Amino acid sequence: MVVPLQNTIRDYAWGSPTALPELLGVQPDGKPQAEMWMGAHESAPSVLPNGDTLYDVVSADPAAVLGAETTERFEGRFPFLAKLLAAGQPLSVQAHPSREQAIDGYARDEADGIPRDAADRNYKDAWPKPEILIALEPFDALVGFRPLESTVALLDALGPAGFGELTDLLRNGKLREAFTDFMSRDRDAIRPLVAALGFAIDTYTGDAFALERETMSRLCADFPDDPGVLAALLLNRVRLQRFDAVYLPAGNVHAYLRGLGFEVMANSDNVLRGGLTRKHIDVPELVSVVDFEPLADPVLTATADGVYETGCPYFAVQRVDLDGGERTVEGAGPRIICCVAGTVDAVGKESAESLSAGQSAFASGTEGPCTLRGSGTAFVVSAR
Repeated sequence: MVVPLQNTIRDYAWGSPTALPELLGVQPDGKPQAEMWMGAHESAPSVLPNGDTLYDVVSADPAAVLGAETTERFEGRFPFLAKLLAAGQPLSVQAHPSREQAIDGYARDEADGIPRDAADRNYKDAWPKPEILIALEPFDALVGFRPLESTVALLDALGPAGFGELTDLLRNGKLREAFTDFMSRDRDAIRPLVAALGFAIDTYTGDAFALERETMSRLCADFPDDPGVLAALLLNRVRLQRFDAVYLPAGNVHAYLRGLGFEVMANSDNVLRGGLTRKHIDVPELVSVVDFEPLADPVLTATADGVYETGCPYFAVQRVDLDGGERTVEGAGPRIICCVAGTVDAVGKESAESLSAGQSAFASGTEGPCTLRGSGTAFVVSAR
């Protein structure tokens, strides 16, 4: 069966008060609306038409919902979580663990007796959280470490006071040491560095690094004592256009800045933060999961068939653009279909659901191929 989903909107403070309401065609209520969750995560599962949550039906009979092969691969757990994400303010600088790191960290937190809902707990579960963010409008983000020669060129151009030691570390290829040094400093030590960086940006008269300067100027003003501002210096500044994407595997340091996007991740809540936040930060643990290999080209585009090729074992994402026609979409395991523009009908073996922008439907792992019809754009998320 293909059935509609009722989804929870999370009101995190960084959310945009207007982007999701505009997509859904409803009046804003003045409050931030950050994320709409689609899936079976226990903290905010989607609700089926009969009132059951997707989490509950998966827990009761995983094979019937996920299919036998997906149930075995993911130990009866729904493999992915899809979201509409609307950032009005920067999210934290963060990274996510690999499966092995998550298993180890979760076991350590359990052995230490840290409650799973504690603010200072690092690992909420034993699963990784690779993710993809696909822009639905121009979307600004910091993604992966910029090639070191580009960061050195940025610092040489700006010439902020007090950054000579950092520049020398980067010139000598010591990215890990530079990142760890910044992240480990207390807020009193960070404040004069952020002030010096802000001053250097404001007094710079050249034309180079316009996007980087725009972002760093804002961060310096909004986070005057936060080490995440200095970490942001080391990251690629990207502006995604509609349907461009970034894929964030384990260890990729990133921070979303502003915009509306469709996000898919493995079904996990493991986030290790490094800055631009007042939430819990554990620098040694963060550094232990970070991949320090620079990322020269972080932007991912879809194939001609709308497939975003990530190689991720937890999900596959395909964009389907329709202009009055139809397409049949294969997929392994359970699927979530989310319409982001126009009207799209999701047709299964025995049922069909008409979806407008912001609405989604679920097809079980035993459903088989789905046909999409109409005029609009939808994303189909499946398990590999």
